[in-house]
Amino acid sequence: MSLSIATQGSQCSTIPALLAATLVNENLHKDEIAVNFEDVETLKGDKTATAGLVLSVGPPIYGDLEVVGGIAKAYPDALPGTQQKHEKEWIERARTLASPDFKSIESPLSELDSHLTLRTYIVGYTLTVADIVVWGVLRGNRAAHAYIKRNHLTNLSRWFRYIEEANLWIPKAVETLSLQVREKKTAKSKEGASYDIALPDTERGVVTRFPPEPSGYLHIGHAKAALLNDYFAHEKYKGILILRFDDTNPTKEKEEFQDSILEDLALLGIKPDKISHSSDFFDDLYGLCVRMIKDGNAYADDTDQATMRDERMKGIASKCRDRTEGENLAAFEEMKRGSEQGIKTCIRAKISVDNPNKAMRDPVIYRCNPTPHHRLGSKWNIYPTYDFTCPVVDSIEGVTHALRTNEYRDRNPQYEWMLEALKLRKVHIWDFARMNFIRTLLSKRKLTKFVDQGVVWGWDDPRFPTVRGIRRRGMTIEALREFILKQGPSRNIVNLDWTLIWATNKKYIDPTSPRYTAVLKEGAVSAIVKGAPAEPHTEDKPRHVKNAGLGTKKVAYSNTILIDQEDAKTFKENEEITLMAWGNAIVRKISTSGIVTGLELELHLQGDVKKTEKKITWLSPGGQTLVPVELVDFDYLITKDKIEEDDNVEDFLNPKTEFRSDALADGNVAELRKGDIIQFERKGYFRLDRPYSEGMPAVFFNIPTGKTGK
Repeated sequence: MSLSIATQGSQCSTIPALLAATLVNENLHKDEIAVNFEDVETLKGDKTATAGLVLSVGPPIYGDLEVVGGIAKAYPDALPGTQQKHEKEWIERARTLASPDFKSIESPLSELDSHLTLRTYIVGYTLTVADIVVWGVLRGNRAAHAYIKRNHLTNLSRWFRYIEEANLWIPKAVETLSLQVREKKTAKSKEGASYDIALPDTERGVVTRFPPEPSGYLHIGHAKAALLNDYFAHEKYKGILILRFDDTNPTKEKEEFQDSILEDLALLGIKPDKISHSSDFFDDLYGLCVRMIKDGNAYADDTDQATMRDERMKGIASKCRDRTEGENLAAFEEMKRGSEQGIKTCIRAKISVDNPNKAMRDPVIYRCNPTPHHRLGSKWNIYPTYDFTCPVVDSIEGVTHALRTNEYRDRNPQYEWMLEALKLRKVHIWDFARMNFIRTLLSKRKLTKFVDQGVVWGWDDPRFPTVRGIRRRGMTIEALREFILKQGPSRNIVNLDWTLIWATNKKYIDPTSPRYTAVLKEGAVSAIVKGAPAEPHTEDKPRHVKNAGLGTKKVAYSNTILIDQEDAKTFKENEEITLMAWGNAIVRKISTSGIVTGLELELHLQGDVKKTEKKITWLSPGGQTLVPVELVDFDYLITKDKIEEDDNVEDFLNPKTEFRSDALADGNVAELRKGDIIQFERKGYFRLDRPYSEGMPAVFFNIPTGKTGK
């Protein structure tokens, strides 16, 4: 006989059946009933059942209480009380305790509490199936279980605790089920998010687009949008990906940013099938705007910006809303010429004055801006807004599915209105959650401000969430891709912790990072090593004991070594320690003057390294030329986990985000090149930002590993 449990199903149903089978096995002192856990919501044999019993003879039984009855019938002596009238009554009443709505179970709980006054068991004087079923339902019901733990119903809480404590097999069985649920969830988490989001009309072909504005460097949020569009176009549906630069604001855009975006996308492994620019469609957009004016769907407005904003918020119509077609077209021509009056004017879509969705309140679709365009020079003085450009160009360019972050959700009706008003081909929209991180700004405007004000070194600052910034800190492209793709196209908005992505990165860098040694200069302790050779010498040692492919390095040995102060001050005289890559030594003398100023060690190479508590790194000045290095660690730029819309970012700037320590490293470090990722043993992983040169120390940036997300 075997019992199947659907681990994704309601535990109000699964726990009673599991406990019944477990009690039989306990009483018979053997696994009479095999228990199988299936990672499903309901079982295949019955799409409503979370528990199923396969008998040695006869058809299977499905349903929680039906399974309990089946077990009882097969093992009447091992499952007491199932044939008695009162037990059957309480088993049926248990169903009333399964609702997740507390109000609906409040009265049955009170009745059960009253019934248990002066009672140890629900029925009779021993444990019966009634206790097992009712206890199981209550344990599986989060609302009921939480209420019982608060001890509001004294008799019920007493009985519940007693059943659990007097029958240790019960919590053990529940923990087994919980463990199965956790393991299934963990396995799914490792596999990553689901991409089965049922995009419509995919059988007609899929064309997605990634439309970055060339006004800054790609950050990790952009990377998610790019990778998702690439995944659905190239992996999920074998379609087409368009990279379209949304170059509609000449004031902010530069060729430098466009080039950097192309480079970063290439690093991420994204190969668009087509590269275009919104500016390629300026003639089309201009003509369509003229058509909207002629159709009465747009008007020219020269209201000052503050008044326009106030009117939109209050749902007040602009004084310009009822201008004639001729007036609107004339004003649009003034804008096109870039005249003084034209600069004061914009074109607004005539959608609604007081729609509850403020994105629908006559949005601006064209502005006048005489700034030369980085591609087209001074050809245009008018530029379409993103809200107008995006739906129009998506439709014209053949995009079938617009995948974008849900910060645009309020603009989706606006997107659809534009296409409807212009009678253009419809485009399916799917919005997914933006990837947010604690203590991190992803607003390009705010990031630009940090760059302009000198808060950071530049767009590739290792404290920045740009692709270049986190790569400079030591993030690998493989880890970045894996982490982002595991988040998937979910619509659930979460504030992620950086520890998660850095932990992913560690999986990639640990097996491939050669090991070196560094000792901090401040407080470094010189130790005399008795028993060491009088003349310094070197030996070849593996750069990574678990990766022979990384080759070997020279390790120098002599009778004088340097040790970190932090290690030295933990030593006790006559204590045996391990000098890593050498062997054991005994601390014979410690000289101090507020701090440790000197040590005398005696080699004890026959000692067992497994038995020492302290295993330390060290450096020999003899036999090599030590390399001066600077170890740099960073903290978050801001101190608040989530910056709200009305927060002043400057109020939450971290006053100190950069920490530098001078150190000496082994001579092998002089050979490293910029961008190399290594591990200084017992100090962490580092990326070389500036190689060593005569008179200039090598600069290494600390790479977080998931223990801290800085």
